Amino acid sequence: MAYVITDSCVACGTCLPECPVGAISEGDIYKIDPDTCIECGSCQAVCPNDAINAPE
Repeated sequence: MAYVITDSCVACGTCLPECPVGAISEGDIYKIDPDTCIECGSCQAVCPNDAINAPE
């Protein structure tokens, strides 16, 4: 399971440069490609809105 970006995302872009594999894509609400995500948690650690949930 990959990390998931929730509706709390404000598309601030803070997470984009943190992803070492480029799994995050831009949009009104950013998305994480589950096939690319390596579950490192870098994106979740920097999200100012706590909009990224860990895999369950």
